[in-house]
Amino acid sequence: MSQQDDFDRGMKNRRAVLGDEWVDKSLNSATAFNAEFQAFFTRYAWHDIWGRPGLDHTTRRLLVLGMTMALARWEEFEVHCRGAVRHGVPLEKIKETLMQGAIYCGVPAANTAFKIAMGVLREEGLVPAPQSLAADARIAQHHTFSEPQLRVAVQGKGAPVMLAHALGLDHTMWDDLAARLATTNLVARYDQVGHGGSAVPPGPYTLDQMVDHAARIVREWGQGPVVWVGLSMGGMVGQGLAIRYPELVKGLVLANTTSQYPQEAQAGWSQRIETVNQQGMQGIVQMVVERYLSEEFRRTHPAFTQALRETLLRSDPAGYAACCHGLRDVNWTDRLREIRVPTLVLAGGKDVGTPPSMAKAIAERISGAVLHQFDGAAHLSVAEAPDEFEQQVRSLLARIG
Repeated sequence: MSQQDDFDRGMKNRRAVLGDEWVDKSLNSATAFNAEFQAFFTRYAWHDIWGRPGLDHTTRRLLVLGMTMALARWEEFEVHCRGAVRHGVPLEKIKETLMQGAIYCGVPAANTAFKIAMGVLREEGLVPAPQSLAADARIAQHHTFSEPQLRVAVQGKGAPVMLAHALGLDHTMWDDLAARLATTNLVARYDQVGHGGSAVPPGPYTLDQMVDHAARIVREWGQGPVVWVGLSMGGMVGQGLAIRYPELVKGLVLANTTSQYPQEAQAGWSQRIETVNQQGMQGIVQMVVERYLSEEFRRTHPAFTQALRETLLRSDPAGYAACCHGLRDVNWTDRLREIRVPTLVLAGGKDVGTPPSMAKAIAERISGAVLHQFDGAAHLSVAEAPDEFEQQVRSLLARIG
């Protein structure tokens, strides 16, 4: 019966991180001169350090990439980069590690690291899709000069479309749809006040204030009137924009949203505000994820679900709670008949936060509004039914011409 020692335990970790091919090559090339050294770092590095319970292997892999990048140990960097890629470390996490290294290790080091990493991706058949930085393809990002400063991203060419995100998220919620629409339209999206890269002034915020911010962005952009595509909070802002600033809107997509909450739902919003103020985003994140995505989607798309969770946890609790005040008090119902632009109302059949009945109430009050339901989707219908969502938006754009 073989007896396992610290060398064997270290070797198990070493193979798990770097792969059998590299480790076998190293072991087979050992000599009487360096064999003790091989055994030494296998025990102490690969067992005593990589075997510690405090950090998972993905975190340790990323730390090693940053450290070898800082020290310009490029052979070690390449070995660990290849191991990370082959063992499923998300490319986004590797990219972010190298991006942060550009600040702390220097741009030349990051340049070399990205070059080596791209070589590894080519060898592994994982070359990322092209993303041109040409003037007509680049995503231009900036902040408004007026206060509060709001982060804006613009891409594409053509008739202007503005995308407005849901509570707790940011403009990256629209990455996929924005890229699709940018093939035919000039697309802008922004981080609403208290969210993402935008300012977080003291709250609470009213919905009228958020509508004023939207009007300011459209005016500063100088491309209006726009087709406004808003989901959830973005849809509430869109209703107010079309009512209070009709000259800035030529079409309206209101997805997974409401014009007014019943009294019992308003009480739920007050409880949510209290929870966030006391516990931060951790206190509500699970509830929000379960509302935003259907159970089936969460089960079949674990990576997306985890990314959503991480985005919500990064959201500023003060900004989130400040916006909740405005959403709790939304009350556009009696003014919806003032909206005179082509309007598309979208609902998720599994949406418990803003159920189809709320979408129907909006569509019934806007002259000529078209109502469409995504039967299998919950609150983030643009994520659960991206093709159908795009098709519906394009149907409105075609109506407007």
